Amino acid sequence: MSYQDEEEGGAFDGHASSFPKDFGYGAFDGEHDVNLSASGEQKPRILLMGLRRSGKSSIQKVVFHKMSPNETLFLESTNKIVKDDINNSSFVQFQIWDFPGQIDFFDSSFDSDMIFGGCGALVFVIDAQDDYMEALNKLNLTVTKAYKVNPNIKFEVFIHKVDGLGDDFKMESQRDIHQRATDDLADSGYDQIHLSFHLTSIYDHSIFEAFSKVVQKLIPQLPALENLLNILNTNSAIEKSFLFDVVSKIYIATDSTPVDMQSYELCCDMIDVVIDVSWIYGVKEEQDPAAFDEQSSSLIKLNNGTVLYLREVNKFLALVCILREDNFDHKGIIDYNFLCFREAIQQVFELRNKCQGNPLTNSAGSPIVNGNNIIGERHLSPTLTDEIGSK
Repeated sequence: MSYQDEEEGGAFDGHASSFPKDFGYGAFDGEHDVNLSASGEQKPRILLMGLRRSGKSSIQKVVFHKMSPNETLFLESTNKIVKDDINNSSFVQFQIWDFPGQIDFFDSSFDSDMIFGGCGALVFVIDAQDDYMEALNKLNLTVTKAYKVNPNIKFEVFIHKVDGLGDDFKMESQRDIHQRATDDLADSGYDQIHLSFHLTSIYDHSIFEAFSKVVQKLIPQLPALENLLNILNTNSAIEKSFLFDVVSKIYIATDSTPVDMQSYELCCDMIDVVIDVSWIYGVKEEQDPAAFDEQSSSLIKLNNGTVLYLREVNKFLALVCILREDNFDHKGIIDYNFLCFREAIQQVFELRNKCQGNPLTNSAGSPIVNGNNIIGERHLSPTLTDEIGSK
């Protein structure tokens, strides 16, 4: 079994679309082989698996390296395990391993304990435009093998390439795949395994939303982040808020209200506009080039009376809010509440860093305690939650 670091993976330079070349994820700082460094062992691992030509490498390139979807047509088939280290913010830190479709789990060179032992999530990609019976057999084999090694893995199924399918066919395919996969697991005696299914395409925002949900499951502080967003929304008359990873445009947290796909797409487009305009007009020659910094903010008013408001949280995280124009009259209160929110987020960062120094970690590389135990309102500065909305 051969392994390959992403930086040696081919002619693609890792950057495309409108993002500048130095605006992206940091290079992998561990050893360039399969043996993870000490720092790498602390990061949860996401495995991309599926049959050949199912779209695994295209997903990785589009989501995390800003490759244009049309450029993925020229990607060669993966014949090695490609390891990509995502290291851009204090919360979004993980590794993605892209596996070739022809991998044989019963090969003597395949170390299941090493592969699945440190895995946080396993994403299995199924081509919805192809006959998926073989893919379902491979899914059953993969999931059962992984579960035996690490029962804590989150199993995600991407029903991919649905952009060319009608809505009725999409839903029928999802229902059929869901039913068959669940039945296969029950027949194998693994009905306790939970699979999550997502309809995805690289030609719209569905792949970003699906990966957002995958990454959120690897963030033990998620309940605390959702709680902070709920408090912010309540005291600022905000209808919907997202905490975005600016580079990949996946949201690592949102409030408790349901996510509307159209609202999510608007927020993604807003981030693109902010980065593009900032890179053109916001970077001075004497400064280090950074299109997104502590001064970054944006306000967009739509013709339906809705306001999109973006504020920088840290170098790679942004808060994007959706609210009614009438409620934006109290911008001072919203800005003050945001400062309280950002200070609370910094406390989450600090507590997370302390927990990373604790040798007691689970197999996914996350602290054993969950987000509710890591930080709650009682752990924040007592004035933070009280101050939000008080002025």
